[in-house]
Amino acid sequence: MNKSTRRLILTGGALLAAAASGTALTFASSGAAGAVGGAPRLDSRTTTAQHSSGGRPTIVLVHGAFADSSSWNDVVAPLKQAGYPVVAAANPLRGLHQDAASVRSVLDSIDGPIVLAGHSYGGSVISEAAADHPQVKALVYIAAFQPDKGESSAELAGKFPGSTLGPNLNPVPFRQADGSTGTDLYIKQKAFHSQFAADVPRRTTNLMAATQRPITDAALNDTATEAAWKTIPSWALTTTRDLNIPIAAQRLMADRAGSHTREVKASHAVTVSQPQAVARLIKQADHATR
Repeated sequence: MNKSTRRLILTGGALLAAAASGTALTFASSGAAGAVGGAPRLDSRTTTAQHSSGGRPTIVLVHGAFADSSSWNDVVAPLKQAGYPVVAAANPLRGLHQDAASVRSVLDSIDGPIVLAGHSYGGSVISEAAADHPQVKALVYIAAFQPDKGESSAELAGKFPGSTLGPNLNPVPFRQADGSTGTDLYIKQKAFHSQFAADVPRRTTNLMAATQRPITDAALNDTATEAAWKTIPSWALTTTRDLNIPIAAQRLMADRAGSHTREVKASHAVTVSQPQAVARLIKQADHATR
């Protein structure tokens, strides 16, 4: 176990949940699956026509750690029913800056206005990816990090007591392309339900635990170089029963960002346990910025 991993675990809440390739939140309660592996170019003729006639912006959803794009399944459904184009972007979970570059490429592929939402560590990613992007009109943080420049997800998760994530992590070394050793972090499967998604049925969290995608400890410790919430209107859904990002940390971040905030009694896996509340906040962000 390297020094970075020991630091995270000792920080006792450092590692957050927040998010690109597959995790616990992987299966929404509907059972639908399938993370978006890429960002197909939207037909500019269709999208432009939509917006010129008062149509909907594209909603881009970014998952966090220990999850993949299918964690948004039950949020996507009501948004699609309301007429929104939706892209659930794949978040690589390898490093903050490369993850943000990946999401930025998705944003660049879309014509017309965008409402960008991030869950957990996905909040750190959207704060970086949306900086100075002309099409992003609103940011929505769902049980998410809203780091300022120079802050990391790990630092913010450990800023207040209440996170029990550190002791429930399983660090797994892996070989990186340059030959060096990195560390992937998983939530221990036996602890997954109570730690991540206590308000989700166990039959669902058992699947989430088995299919979770890890995040590198480096990604959680990378410091932000952008803070898009300083120039783009933001909304925040804060979760009072969150054991990954303490509610005190969520409130601090939302308050300093001036985010329009709604608080719910939910676990960190609120996109699975209360998808309608998540979808409502995203639609509110759209309506307020038209």
